Amino acid sequence: MEDLQARRHTLAHILALALQTTYGAKVQFGTGPATDTGFYYDVHFDGLDFKIDDLPQLQVEMEKIIQQDLEVKHFTKPIAEALVWVDDAGQPFKAELIRDLAAAGEEEVSFYQIGDFIDLCKGPHIKRTGEIPLGSFALTKIGGAYWRADESREQMTRITGLAFATAEKLADYQAMLNEADKRDHRKLGRELDLFTFSPLVGAGLPLFTPRGAVLRETLGNYSLSLRAAEGFDKVWTPHITKLDLYKKSGHFAKFGDELFMVRSQVNGEEFAMKPMNCPHHAQIYASRPRSYRELPVRYMECTTDYRDEKTGELGGLSRVRSLTQDDSHIFCRQSQIKAEIAKLIGIITELYSTVGMGKLRARLSYRDDSDAYLGDPALWEMSQAQIKDAAIENKLDYFEAAGEAAFYGPKIDFMAEDAIGREHQVATVQLDFVQPARFELEFTNEEGKKEQPVMIHHATLGSIERFLSVFIEHTAGRFPFWCAPEQVRVITVNEAAADYVNQIAEILRGLTLEQPLRHNDLRFSTDSAKDNLSKKIKRAVELKIPAIIVVGSRDAEAGQVVVRTYDTEQTIKLDKLADFLKGIK
Repeated sequence: MEDLQARRHTLAHILALALQTTYGAKVQFGTGPATDTGFYYDVHFDGLDFKIDDLPQLQVEMEKIIQQDLEVKHFTKPIAEALVWVDDAGQPFKAELIRDLAAAGEEEVSFYQIGDFIDLCKGPHIKRTGEIPLGSFALTKIGGAYWRADESREQMTRITGLAFATAEKLADYQAMLNEADKRDHRKLGRELDLFTFSPLVGAGLPLFTPRGAVLRETLGNYSLSLRAAEGFDKVWTPHITKLDLYKKSGHFAKFGDELFMVRSQVNGEEFAMKPMNCPHHAQIYASRPRSYRELPVRYMECTTDYRDEKTGELGGLSRVRSLTQDDSHIFCRQSQIKAEIAKLIGIITELYSTVGMGKLRARLSYRDDSDAYLGDPALWEMSQAQIKDAAIENKLDYFEAAGEAAFYGPKIDFMAEDAIGREHQVATVQLDFVQPARFELEFTNEEGKKEQPVMIHHATLGSIERFLSVFIEHTAGRFPFWCAPEQVRVITVNEAAADYVNQIAEILRGLTLEQPLRHNDLRFSTDSAKDNLSKKIKRAVELKIPAIIVVGSRDAEAGQVVVRTYDTEQTIKLDKLADFLKGIK
């Protein structure tokens, strides 16, 4: 993998050399790193209208450079010589980077050279351009990016490419991308009438239609039901709060830039729209004295939070400004941590198995040596050992990652694989010794002394909006029967079957499904419009309704119905219809 990343990084420099060869002084270079799937380079074109149609010729130039088998040379310069060099080169973005290095006290600067192109870079790179197999990379798109991710700075053009070990692996990945385009949740959201956005409401603030609201509420209620069965109690918290709450919890210092502010018109008092729920749940715990006999105390809530995300980072339901979390918090003793984590792992395993994403990996997210974390290092060591023991005891497929912890404690992040092989972070379990200390949470132990509880954060779906973006694409909109917005549509062949349709509707109205939610009344509609049958069936198929019942006068006479599911069509006797629908998985 390291060799592949070095190859990808070298391709970014080869791209820059191709740009320099083709456009000369009209291009100014920003930065060009490797990515998980390839590479990109951010550049600024002076008086040149660069278009996506220019990419094929640029790729031809890159292939010529590879065929020349040029050496990739590494050297360093003293910082003073580097400053002279970059000014002579007429590259203002590189000059800024080198001056920043000088200000930071660097004594020398690392460079790499391919042909006539010299770039400020720490590497790594391969030795020669000829090591890259032709056909293993492709320039794919151009887009916009701000220099150094600062919206007040220059607009750059980002040229992006894919790169894999072989041409075959590149082709496989491109096939997956083509399938992903077909499954894009934004496209399916429109086609299936699930959600919309309005410029009058604002970017990143989705509006869910009746069909979409059913889907999100069914999934959210299922998550709540799993936790209720494990002893969680529902709570409710307001959507705004005084800033003092987040200052005391430590969130304001870490995430103050993400807060939406609200000012009272009565007295000018300033509030924040809540970006998370843990400080609120801590206040419910703190509202009265607690005994060790009560612990664990388990709270759950399905509630909307608000974060002031940058406009350029918003995308469909994947990244929004109003996110609904199926949030949970446990207050327990240190001796109860493993048992509580085991409960949460059971909930997570059951939910993702039910939604068809049961192949889970667990990332044990630890702190690193930076000063980005709060709390006693000894507690961190103990809690990191606790989550590792829990992962082993519960036979999780896990890996460890330093630097991925929350600022208040280590966590287990669960990764689910979708139908086309992409991995997504989904559920999480997080330990927290910091907020109980900052809020002075306590309980009375067996000896009558005060003791501090541990706080465990948990979300099963996480952000429901983000989960829906994953789930819609995973299923391609063909939702499992139990959570489909509309489970059954009854379609008439002709008006003669109207009375028979009423009999069918009575059966459907009295039908309650029990898996996986109990007392889940069947969701159905009838289509008796005067359109021809093929149009009515086409409408139902386009909405990906799991069961389509087609009835005509002959079916009425025979006491039967024709049922089309996603993959089958069969004729069912009317007295067997209820059992058939209950059996659909």
